Amino acid sequence: MGDDTNEQTQSQVKKLVGMEENCYTDAFRLHVVTWNVATADPPDDISSLLHLNSPKSPDLYVIGLQEVYAAPHRFIMDLAVEDSWSLLFMSRLAPRGYLKVSSIRMQGLLLLFFSRLAHVPFIRDVQAAYTRTGFFGYWGNKGGVSIRLSFYGHMLCFLNCHLAAHMEYASQRVDEFEYILDTQTFYPKKMPQILDHQLVFWFGDLNFRIQDHDMHFVRNCITSQKFNLLWSKDQLTMVKTKEALLQEFQEGPLDFPPTFKFDRFSDNYDSSGKKRKPAWTDRILWRVKPKEPPSKEEVDDRDSGLDEKNTNPQIKEDEFPLKLTQDSYTSNMEYGISDHKPVIGIFTLELKKMYETPLVRVCAEGEWSADFDAMVIYSPLQPFPSSAWDWIGLYRVGFRSISDYITYTWVKDDEVSFNNELTQVYVSKDEIPVLGGECVLCYYSSVLQCIVGISSPFKVQESKVAFEEGLAPENLHILDKATDS
Repeated sequence: MGDDTNEQTQSQVKKLVGMEENCYTDAFRLHVVTWNVATADPPDDISSLLHLNSPKSPDLYVIGLQEVYAAPHRFIMDLAVEDSWSLLFMSRLAPRGYLKVSSIRMQGLLLLFFSRLAHVPFIRDVQAAYTRTGFFGYWGNKGGVSIRLSFYGHMLCFLNCHLAAHMEYASQRVDEFEYILDTQTFYPKKMPQILDHQLVFWFGDLNFRIQDHDMHFVRNCITSQKFNLLWSKDQLTMVKTKEALLQEFQEGPLDFPPTFKFDRFSDNYDSSGKKRKPAWTDRILWRVKPKEPPSKEEVDDRDSGLDEKNTNPQIKEDEFPLKLTQDSYTSNMEYGISDHKPVIGIFTLELKKMYETPLVRVCAEGEWSADFDAMVIYSPLQPFPSSAWDWIGLYRVGFRSISDYITYTWVKDDEVSFNNELTQVYVSKDEIPVLGGECVLCYYSSVLQCIVGISSPFKVQESKVAFEEGLAPENLHILDKATDS
């Protein structure tokens, strides 16, 4: 293709997924939530939890819950369909242009990752893992769940933990965290463990308590909002002074009331007979991978005048830097369904993108309706590990997750190529919605386990044949429901 055609293609690709030029800036807003929901059902309104009325909309939402209700009958149901918490977040975020890219559930631990649709083709190599630490590692009521992924070429990992409870188990909590880091592995081998990632978020009900200070002193500090008087006796702060690994993790100041333990549906701390001391059990920390010092050989090469670009293995990280700053760190006192208050961290992630073009261009060719088979055209824009198991899904605009497709078609296993040649595949008319509507096509890579190309929205026309045959509108709705199922 000529230069004009290539520029036109790139412009079309940006429009395909609603990406204006300002979406290609190097600053991204992350909204991270951790909340021990204490087996409660979701609240009716989560607007303030997600800052849905804020003028600044996040690029990514990362939501970690602990103690999601996991009684055997409920847990089995949640395995078959989405749990009520996931459904709530998807229903609120999908109309605003967010897609649930990945999630993982281990009994009461739930981790959800949402992205603006514009970024989805640039989120690759998605994997999830879990580690049990409850009852000698056999029970999943405690432990960690993680999602790792590549975001514009930068490897990120999000780890949601629920660690051992009670005041006296601070060292056990550290041991459990280190055990989770050691046991969770990913592929490829170049980045097999959590700490190998460029950016790691560690959050959850970490269960660290406030030592030494008595209840009266703690409550007076909270009432007078002199939280800093409690920081030195916060167990996580204390163990960080002894553990080199923990010192690599950063955390914003605890300038909000301790988030545990409350009487439900109130802002009053525990008034039961146990009268547990308030504590910052719910935390959000992060770690940007430190640069490794140059080896002796690299130092010798540098001193000898050799070109550093040819000898320094860190040059790629230097060319594509990553920086994280925290904009806010607070609890939300509005929610009373749990004995914990949710904690919210807002971050700005600055990075230089390693690529700005989707791996695949995909589009709907010609008119689409349930009256005839429809054509899909796709072509790779960059080399990638394609497979005969790749597929292209038809979705309604505003779809909630990758599994939300209306129908799909397999790519041609004998025509997967690494050039700009166009390939045609077809969607059966029997699978197309009779009533039509606004839709998009998504190319899913089975190797990368993610969407690598999204079409521009297009109109599927209502079926003329169905109307000519005299089907009433309510029967058309029945046909559409049958198609969507």
